[in-house]
Amino acid sequence: MSEHEIDTHEPERAAARTPELKLVLRGQPRSIDGFSVSRVLPALACQHVGPFTFFDHMGPSDLAPGHGLDVRPHPHIGLATVTYVIEGEMIHRDSLGSEQAIRPGAVNWMTAGRGITHSERTSTELRESGSRLHVVQLWVALPTSHEEMEPEFHHYPAASLPEFQLGLVELRLLAGSAYGRTSPVRTFSPLCYVEAFLPAGASLSLPDEHEERGIYVLSGALSSREDTIEERALAIFNAGGTPSVRAERDSRVLLLGGAPPDGPRYLEWNFVASSRERIAVAKARWQAGQFLKVPGDELEFIPLPEPPAPAPLAAPGLAVPPGLSPAPTNRAR
Repeated sequence: MSEHEIDTHEPERAAARTPELKLVLRGQPRSIDGFSVSRVLPALACQHVGPFTFFDHMGPSDLAPGHGLDVRPHPHIGLATVTYVIEGEMIHRDSLGSEQAIRPGAVNWMTAGRGITHSERTSTELRESGSRLHVVQLWVALPTSHEEMEPEFHHYPAASLPEFQLGLVELRLLAGSAYGRTSPVRTFSPLCYVEAFLPAGASLSLPDEHEERGIYVLSGALSSREDTIEERALAIFNAGGTPSVRAERDSRVLLLGGAPPDGPRYLEWNFVASSRERIAVAKARWQAGQFLKVPGDELEFIPLPEPPAPAPLAAPGLAVPPGLSPAPTNRAR
Protein backbone atom coordinates (compact mmCIF):
# COMPACT_ATOMS: atom_id res chain seq x y z
CA MET A 1 0.00 0.00 0.00
CA SER A 2 3.02 2.28 -0.25
CA GLU A 3 5.69 3.05 -2.77
CA HIS A 4 8.37 2.34 -0.17
CA GLU A 5 9.64 -0.95 1.18
CA ILE A 6 6.89 -2.51 3.24
CA ASP A 7 7.03 -6.17 3.87
CA THR A 8 9.65 -8.70 2.96
CA HIS A 9 9.06 -10.81 6.06
CA GLU A 10 6.32 -13.37 6.31
CA PRO A 11 2.97 -12.93 8.03
CA GLU A 12 2.78 -14.92 11.24
CA ARG A 13 1.40 -18.40 10.62
CA ALA A 14 -0.70 -20.29 13.14
CA ALA A 15 -1.37 -24.02 12.91
CA ALA A 16 -5.05 -24.85 12.62
CA ARG A 17 -6.70 -27.36 14.94
CA THR A 18 -10.11 -27.26 13.28
CA PRO A 19 -10.45 -29.85 10.44
CA GLU A 20 -12.09 -27.33 8.09
CA LEU A 21 -9.38 -24.73 8.67
CA LYS A 22 -6.19 -24.95 6.62
CA LEU A 23 -4.12 -22.20 8.25
CA VAL A 24 -4.27 -18.71 9.72
CA LEU A 25 -2.01 -15.88 8.53
CA ARG A 26 -1.65 -12.74 10.62
CA GLY A 27 -0.19 -9.60 9.05
CA GLN A 28 2.50 -7.80 10.99
CA PRO A 29 1.60 -4.09 10.93
CA ARG A 30 4.42 -1.73 10.08
CA SER A 31 4.39 2.06 10.18
CA ILE A 32 5.22 3.50 6.75
CA ASP A 33 5.04 7.28 6.29
CA GLY A 34 2.49 7.49 9.09
CA PHE A 35 0.38 4.59 7.80
CA SER A 36 -0.03 1.25 9.54
CA VAL A 37 0.21 -1.41 6.80
CA SER A 38 -0.35 -5.17 7.07
CA ARG A 39 0.23 -7.59 4.19
CA VAL A 40 -1.15 -11.14 4.39
CA LEU A 41 -0.86 -12.23 0.75
CA PRO A 42 1.23 -13.46 -0.91
CA ALA A 43 2.95 -15.64 1.69
CA LEU A 44 5.24 -18.64 1.44
CA ALA A 45 2.56 -20.72 3.14
CA CYS A 46 -0.20 -19.55 0.80
CA GLN A 47 0.26 -17.71 -2.48
CA HIS A 48 -3.41 -17.06 -3.22
CA VAL A 49 -6.99 -17.57 -2.06
CA GLY A 50 -8.99 -18.22 -5.19
CA PRO A 51 -7.74 -15.67 -7.74
CA PHE A 52 -6.73 -13.18 -5.01
CA THR A 53 -2.93 -13.01 -5.03
CA PHE A 54 -2.29 -9.88 -2.94
CA PHE A 55 -3.90 -8.43 0.19
CA ASP A 56 -2.88 -5.15 1.84
CA HIS A 57 -4.66 -3.59 4.82
CA MET A 58 -3.73 0.04 5.48
CA GLY A 59 -4.80 2.00 8.54
CA PRO A 60 -6.80 3.19 10.20
CA SER A 61 -4.43 6.17 10.25
CA ASP A 62 -5.02 9.79 11.27
CA LEU A 63 -3.36 12.24 8.89
CA ALA A 64 -2.51 15.65 10.28
CA PRO A 65 -3.21 18.79 8.23
CA GLY A 66 -0.64 19.07 5.46
CA HIS A 67 -0.24 15.29 5.16
CA GLY A 68 -1.87 12.73 2.93
CA LEU A 69 -1.55 9.59 0.86
CA ASP A 70 0.80 9.93 -2.12
CA VAL A 71 1.19 6.77 -4.17
CA ARG A 72 2.89 8.13 -7.29
CA PRO A 73 2.10 6.82 -10.79
CA HIS A 74 3.20 3.21 -11.27
CA PRO A 75 2.34 0.38 -13.70
CA HIS A 76 0.44 -2.92 -13.52
CA ILE A 77 -0.10 -5.85 -15.88
CA GLY A 78 -2.02 -9.12 -15.67
CA LEU A 79 -4.17 -8.26 -12.67
CA ALA A 80 -7.15 -6.29 -11.41
CA THR A 81 -6.82 -4.05 -8.37
CA VAL A 82 -9.84 -4.03 -6.07
CA THR A 83 -9.88 -1.03 -3.74
CA TYR A 84 -12.29 -0.70 -0.82
CA VAL A 85 -12.25 2.34 1.45
CA ILE A 86 -13.50 1.74 4.98
CA GLU A 87 -12.91 5.27 6.29
CA GLY A 88 -11.87 8.44 4.51
CA GLU A 89 -11.36 9.13 0.83
CA MET A 90 -8.69 8.90 -1.84
CA ILE A 91 -8.43 9.98 -5.46
CA HIS A 92 -7.72 7.40 -8.16
CA ARG A 93 -6.24 8.56 -11.47
CA ASP A 94 -5.07 6.36 -14.33
CA SER A 95 -3.68 6.40 -17.85
CA LEU A 96 -7.17 5.91 -19.30
CA GLY A 97 -8.01 9.41 -18.08
CA SER A 98 -10.09 8.22 -15.12
CA GLU A 99 -10.26 10.47 -12.07
CA GLN A 100 -12.44 9.11 -9.29
CA ALA A 101 -12.82 9.78 -5.59
CA ILE A 102 -13.54 6.57 -3.70
CA ARG A 103 -15.37 6.76 -0.40
CA PRO A 104 -16.63 4.20 2.14
CA GLY A 105 -18.82 1.44 0.78
CA ALA A 106 -17.81 1.89 -2.89
CA VAL A 107 -15.54 -0.36 -4.97
CA ASN A 108 -12.92 0.68 -7.51
CA TRP A 109 -12.09 -2.18 -9.91
CA MET A 110 -9.17 -1.47 -12.25
CA THR A 111 -8.29 -4.16 -14.78
CA ALA A 112 -4.68 -3.76 -15.88
CA GLY A 113 -4.73 -6.30 -18.71
CA ARG A 114 -1.79 -5.61 -21.04
CA GLY A 115 -0.81 -2.54 -19.04
CA ILE A 116 -2.04 0.51 -17.15
CA THR A 117 -0.53 3.28 -15.01
CA HIS A 118 -2.30 4.77 -11.99
CA SER A 119 -1.82 6.85 -8.86
CA GLU A 120 -3.67 7.23 -5.57
CA ARG A 121 -3.56 10.42 -3.53
CA THR A 122 -5.37 12.43 -0.88
CA SER A 123 -7.45 15.30 -2.26
CA THR A 124 -6.23 18.88 -1.82
CA GLU A 125 -9.14 19.67 0.50
CA LEU A 126 -8.52 16.73 2.86
CA ARG A 127 -4.77 17.33 2.77
CA GLU A 128 -5.38 20.85 4.05
CA SER A 129 -7.86 19.84 6.76
CA GLY A 130 -6.35 16.53 7.82
CA SER A 131 -8.22 13.24 7.53
CA ARG A 132 -8.51 9.62 8.60
CA LEU A 133 -7.83 6.82 6.12
CA HIS A 134 -8.57 3.09 6.30
CA VAL A 135 -8.27 1.06 3.09
CA VAL A 136 -8.05 -2.55 1.89
CA GLN A 137 -6.64 -3.33 -1.53
CA LEU A 138 -6.61 -6.75 -3.19
CA TRP A 139 -5.16 -7.92 -6.49
CA VAL A 140 -6.94 -10.51 -8.62
CA ALA A 141 -4.89 -12.55 -11.10
CA LEU A 142 -6.57 -12.37 -14.50
CA PRO A 143 -7.24 -15.62 -16.40
CA THR A 144 -4.70 -16.28 -19.15
CA SER A 145 -7.39 -15.48 -21.72
CA HIS A 146 -7.58 -11.91 -20.35
CA GLU A 147 -3.95 -11.15 -19.54
CA GLU A 148 -3.57 -9.08 -22.73
CA MET A 149 -7.01 -7.46 -22.72
CA GLU A 150 -7.43 -3.71 -23.01
CA PRO A 151 -7.24 -2.03 -19.59
CA GLU A 152 -10.47 -0.89 -17.92
CA PHE A 153 -11.54 1.09 -14.89
CA HIS A 154 -14.95 0.91 -13.23
CA HIS A 155 -16.29 2.63 -10.13
CA TYR A 156 -19.22 1.09 -8.27
CA PRO A 157 -20.96 3.39 -5.75
CA ALA A 158 -21.99 1.89 -2.42
CA ALA A 159 -25.68 2.08 -3.37
CA SER A 160 -25.09 -0.21 -6.36
CA LEU A 161 -23.77 -3.14 -4.28
CA PRO A 162 -26.21 -5.72 -2.87
CA GLU A 163 -26.83 -5.53 0.87
CA PHE A 164 -28.68 -8.28 2.72
CA GLN A 165 -29.01 -10.03 6.07
CA LEU A 166 -28.50 -13.65 7.11
CA GLY A 167 -29.82 -14.11 10.62
CA LEU A 168 -28.08 -11.49 12.74
CA VAL A 169 -25.32 -10.88 10.18
CA GLU A 170 -25.39 -7.89 7.82
CA LEU A 171 -23.56 -8.38 4.51
CA ARG A 172 -22.51 -6.34 1.48
CA LEU A 173 -21.53 -8.21 -1.69
CA LEU A 174 -18.54 -6.31 -3.06
CA ALA A 175 -17.71 -8.52 -6.07
CA GLY A 176 -18.59 -11.90 -7.56
CA SER A 177 -21.32 -14.23 -6.35
CA ALA A 178 -22.23 -15.56 -2.91
CA TYR A 179 -25.28 -16.61 -0.94
CA GLY A 180 -27.43 -16.70 -4.08
CA ARG A 181 -26.64 -13.10 -5.03
CA THR A 182 -24.37 -11.49 -7.63
CA SER A 183 -22.56 -8.15 -7.49
CA PRO A 184 -22.68 -5.83 -10.54
CA VAL A 185 -18.86 -5.56 -10.47
CA ARG A 186 -17.40 -6.81 -13.75
CA THR A 187 -15.14 -9.80 -13.07
CA PHE A 188 -13.42 -12.39 -15.27
CA SER A 189 -13.35 -15.58 -13.19
CA PRO A 190 -15.50 -17.17 -10.45
CA LEU A 191 -14.91 -15.34 -7.15
CA CYS A 192 -16.54 -13.82 -4.12
CA TYR A 193 -15.68 -10.77 -2.05
CA VAL A 194 -18.06 -9.93 0.79
CA GLU A 195 -18.05 -7.58 3.77
CA ALA A 196 -19.93 -8.79 6.85
CA PHE A 197 -20.83 -7.35 10.24
CA LEU A 198 -21.30 -9.94 12.98
CA PRO A 199 -22.58 -8.96 16.44
CA ALA A 200 -21.02 -10.82 19.32
CA GLY A 201 -22.31 -14.40 19.43
CA ALA A 202 -23.54 -14.46 15.83
CA SER A 203 -22.44 -17.21 13.42
CA LEU A 204 -21.91 -17.18 9.66
CA SER A 205 -21.36 -20.06 7.26
CA LEU A 206 -18.93 -19.44 4.41
CA PRO A 207 -20.27 -19.62 0.84
CA ASP A 208 -20.13 -23.23 -0.34
CA GLU A 209 -20.01 -22.55 -4.10
CA HIS A 210 -16.33 -21.59 -4.22
CA GLU A 211 -13.34 -23.92 -4.19
CA GLU A 212 -11.02 -21.74 -2.10
CA ARG A 213 -12.26 -19.54 0.75
CA GLY A 214 -10.85 -17.27 3.39
CA ILE A 215 -12.06 -14.75 5.95
CA TYR A 216 -10.14 -11.70 7.17
CA VAL A 217 -10.90 -9.93 10.45
CA LEU A 218 -10.85 -6.15 10.05
CA SER A 219 -11.92 -5.67 13.66
CA GLY A 220 -13.14 -7.93 16.44
CA ALA A 221 -12.40 -11.65 16.75
CA LEU A 222 -13.87 -14.89 15.42
CA SER A 223 -13.68 -18.54 16.36
CA SER A 224 -13.85 -21.65 14.21
CA ARG A 225 -14.39 -24.50 16.64
CA GLU A 226 -11.17 -24.62 18.67
CA ASP A 227 -9.36 -21.95 16.66
CA THR A 228 -9.43 -18.21 17.32
CA ILE A 229 -9.11 -15.78 14.43
CA GLU A 230 -7.85 -12.45 15.74
CA GLU A 231 -7.94 -8.97 14.25
CA ARG A 232 -5.75 -8.55 11.12
CA ALA A 233 -5.68 -12.32 10.59
CA LEU A 234 -6.68 -14.21 7.43
CA ALA A 235 -8.14 -17.68 8.02
CA ILE A 236 -7.94 -19.97 4.99
CA PHE A 237 -10.25 -22.97 4.83
CA ASN A 238 -9.91 -26.35 3.16
CA ALA A 239 -12.01 -27.07 0.10
CA GLY A 240 -15.37 -28.71 0.57
CA GLY A 241 -18.00 -28.54 3.24
CA THR A 242 -19.63 -25.48 4.75
CA PRO A 243 -17.37 -24.18 7.51
CA SER A 244 -18.74 -21.51 9.82
CA VAL A 245 -17.31 -18.90 12.15
CA ARG A 246 -18.63 -17.34 15.35
CA ALA A 247 -18.06 -13.76 16.49
CA GLU A 248 -16.42 -13.66 19.91
CA ARG A 249 -17.16 -9.94 19.98
CA ASP A 250 -18.67 -7.47 17.52
CA SER A 251 -16.70 -8.08 14.33
CA ARG A 252 -16.26 -6.63 10.86
CA VAL A 253 -14.83 -9.10 8.36
CA LEU A 254 -14.08 -9.65 4.68
CA LEU A 255 -14.82 -12.98 2.97
CA LEU A 256 -12.88 -13.80 -0.18
CA GLY A 257 -12.41 -16.79 -2.44
CA GLY A 258 -13.12 -18.39 -5.76
CA ALA A 259 -11.45 -20.57 -8.35
CA PRO A 260 -7.63 -20.60 -8.21
CA PRO A 261 -5.65 -19.13 -11.14
CA ASP A 262 -5.73 -21.27 -14.28
CA GLY A 263 -2.04 -22.10 -14.14
CA PRO A 264 1.13 -20.78 -12.50
CA ARG A 265 1.36 -17.08 -11.68
CA TYR A 266 4.49 -15.02 -11.09
CA LEU A 267 4.42 -11.84 -9.04
CA GLU A 268 7.18 -9.25 -9.15
CA TRP A 269 6.90 -5.62 -8.06
CA ASN A 270 3.52 -4.47 -9.47
CA PHE A 271 3.23 -7.18 -12.12
CA VAL A 272 1.36 -10.50 -12.18
CA ALA A 273 1.76 -12.82 -15.15
CA SER A 274 1.58 -16.43 -16.30
CA SER A 275 5.22 -16.28 -17.44
CA ARG A 276 8.41 -14.63 -16.29
CA GLU A 277 8.89 -13.36 -19.85
CA ARG A 278 5.77 -11.18 -19.63
CA ILE A 279 7.12 -9.60 -16.45
CA ALA A 280 10.53 -9.00 -18.03
CA VAL A 281 8.86 -7.22 -20.97
CA ALA A 282 6.75 -5.08 -18.61
CA LYS A 283 9.80 -4.07 -16.58
CA ALA A 284 11.64 -3.07 -19.75
CA ARG A 285 8.64 -1.07 -20.96
CA TRP A 286 8.38 0.85 -17.68
CA GLN A 287 12.12 1.48 -17.62
CA ALA A 288 11.93 2.83 -21.18
CA GLY A 289 8.95 5.09 -20.43
CA GLN A 290 6.63 3.17 -22.76
CA PHE A 291 3.61 2.97 -20.43
CA LEU A 292 1.08 5.77 -20.88
CA LYS A 293 1.21 8.62 -18.37
CA VAL A 294 -1.57 9.56 -15.96
CA PRO A 295 -3.34 12.75 -17.09
CA GLY A 296 -3.18 15.30 -14.28
CA ASP A 297 -0.36 13.41 -12.54
CA GLU A 298 2.39 13.39 -15.17
CA LEU A 299 5.29 14.88 -13.22
CA GLU A 300 6.13 12.04 -10.83
CA PHE A 301 6.50 8.28 -11.11
CA ILE A 302 7.86 5.36 -9.13
CA PRO A 303 11.08 4.05 -10.70
CA LEU A 304 11.64 0.36 -11.24
CA PRO A 305 13.29 -0.98 -8.06
CA GLU A 306 16.89 -2.07 -8.13
CA PRO A 307 17.31 -5.86 -8.09
CA PRO A 308 17.60 -7.13 -4.51
CA ALA A 309 20.98 -8.23 -3.28
CA PRO A 310 21.58 -11.99 -3.59
CA ALA A 311 20.42 -13.94 -0.57
CA PRO A 312 23.00 -15.86 1.47
CA LEU A 313 23.44 -19.44 0.34
CA ALA A 314 21.28 -21.99 2.14
CA ALA A 315 19.41 -19.26 4.03
CA PRO A 316 16.33 -20.89 5.57
CA GLY A 317 12.86 -19.84 4.47
CA LEU A 318 13.94 -18.03 1.31
CA ALA A 319 12.82 -20.58 -1.28
CA VAL A 320 10.51 -19.18 -3.93
CA PRO A 321 7.24 -21.13 -3.90
CA PRO A 322 6.19 -22.68 -7.22
CA GLY A 323 3.86 -20.56 -9.29
CA LEU A 324 4.17 -17.25 -7.43
CA SER A 325 7.21 -15.42 -6.13
CA PRO A 326 7.06 -13.87 -2.64
CA ALA A 327 6.41 -10.17 -2.20
CA PRO A 328 9.53 -8.21 -3.18
CA THR A 329 10.61 -4.89 -1.75
CA ASN A 330 9.56 -1.44 -2.97
CA ARG A 331 6.11 -2.50 -4.10
CA ALA A 332 3.60 0.19 -4.93
CA ARG A 333 -0.12 -0.42 -4.93
